[in-house]
Amino acid sequence: MIKSFHMIFILLSISSFVGRVYLAEKRPEMLEQKWIKIGPHIINSLLLITGFTLVFQGSWLSGEYGWIVAKLIALLGYIGLGIVAIKSQGDLRWKAFAGAIACFIYIGIVAVTKNAFFFL
Repeated sequence: MIKSFHMIFILLSISSFVGRVYLAEKRPEMLEQKWIKIGPHIINSLLLITGFTLVFQGSWLSGEYGWIVAKLIALLGYIGLGIVAIKSQGDLRWKAFAGAIACFIYIGIVAVTKNAFFFL
């Protein structure tokens, strides 16, 4: 059940990110609406809570947990690049957007494979 909620929050998180980047490009004034500012924070908080719940339910901290650390580092990259993508303009916005999406994909692959170095 928690995993299903986690997956739903993943989809909501990436959708809200892509939507906010779109709005930043096409209708930046909409980003000032309260629900657009607060909504993604609520979604991402619930995403983190369900993620930590899965980690503790699965006892993943008792064994090899480098993949979890890799996901957390990539999450920081996703957040940082996401901020740049939403707040910047032009070429920098799209480079940061691509980097954030790459971090998101990396996190997903590591979650499935439980291997931080799946590409080696």
